[in-house]
Amino acid sequence: MDYNKVVLAYSGGLDTSVILRWLIDKGYDVIAYIADVGQHDDFDQIAEKARACGASKVYVSDLKEEFLTDYVYEAIAANAVYENVYLLGTAVARPIIAKEHVRIAREEGAGVLCHGATGKGNDQARFELAYMTLMPEAEILSPWKDPEWLAEFKGRKDMIAYAEKCEIPIPVSLRKPFSIDENLLHTSYEAGVLEDPGRPYDKDMFKKGTHPFDAPDEPDLIRIHFKGGAPVKVEDIEAGTSVEGPLALFDHLNELGLKHGVGIVDMVENRLMGMKSRGVYVTPGGTILFNAHRDLESLTLDKEVQHYKEWMSIEIGRLIYNGLWFSPEFDFLMQSVRHSQKAVNGHVDLAIYKGAAHVIGRHSDSSRYDNGIASMDEHGGYDQTDAKGFIRIFGLRLKAGSKK
Repeated sequence: MDYNKVVLAYSGGLDTSVILRWLIDKGYDVIAYIADVGQHDDFDQIAEKARACGASKVYVSDLKEEFLTDYVYEAIAANAVYENVYLLGTAVARPIIAKEHVRIAREEGAGVLCHGATGKGNDQARFELAYMTLMPEAEILSPWKDPEWLAEFKGRKDMIAYAEKCEIPIPVSLRKPFSIDENLLHTSYEAGVLEDPGRPYDKDMFKKGTHPFDAPDEPDLIRIHFKGGAPVKVEDIEAGTSVEGPLALFDHLNELGLKHGVGIVDMVENRLMGMKSRGVYVTPGGTILFNAHRDLESLTLDKEVQHYKEWMSIEIGRLIYNGLWFSPEFDFLMQSVRHSQKAVNGHVDLAIYKGAAHVIGRHSDSSRYDNGIASMDEHGGYDQTDAKGFIRIFGLRLKAGSKK
């Protein structure tokens, strides 16, 4: 293994372009790795920029379908959520990016893994915990925690000056309105003007899509089919058309969600590093799928299994957020989730309208719903007199406690 050879996770922005050249100046052989998880970038242009900065080799890895089937759909099967509202769009993408990073390093015989995440954010932990698990023998380079780097680069002015000196082709302004991270699942907006939590976001900041205030006045009615907890087909109920296949299906849901302004969350979250930060997240297709999947589970899961999953969804969301996708505890919990999904088959009908994905109906051949028992219009084999003894025993402790 060559510890003079570095594989750098490269985005083409100012930070990673300066890092690439800085590593070369320190004597490293640098291989640039670009992960395609659905961001709308010109990857040929980014690869050419990496070569212009001095990369000895460039990898562009198309991870989109694996990202959906093995990461996004797994998170949705778990109903994973962080702090009640965040569907983890950035956090879910980091494990697959790190896994491919390690694969390339092993293929190239490189002993050093490098990323450009800052020392204040969550991504540094997400990447490094994955590296430690998947390639424990590797050395990890994190410039934003390196004293030599920090002494040379106090901020963006120093980086721009370095880029100009080294003729790095980076068009950049000194002041960005906010920072954007994009993948198939979501687009996030952070930092810059958004760092004032009391300042409303400008709806014109969104790269694409419609704000709910400007969304169409008529809903789109769709039916999502699930098998084993995973989406397999989306139908347009009125047009009678359908879409199948992971990428085509998710792209279609994203288009619908963006059209109607679905999945916008403005939140102040608790970062792993202990500080609070404000972010605006747009998760259109993921929000539609999340709502549909959770509703189908209400029809198909055993009551206690469903209630356990409510707790597990919070815990799994916390593990994903904290960068512990490859941890033993995450694997332990996900084994239970996967087992629970065997019964999650059927379809859910939704009305996509004005920023929301409203469930309007559901059906499953493995439904646990018994209309005869639940009906208020017939006994259905249910003896209501049994409830008298049940309630007496269930409330025994309350009665005993009231005597004190």
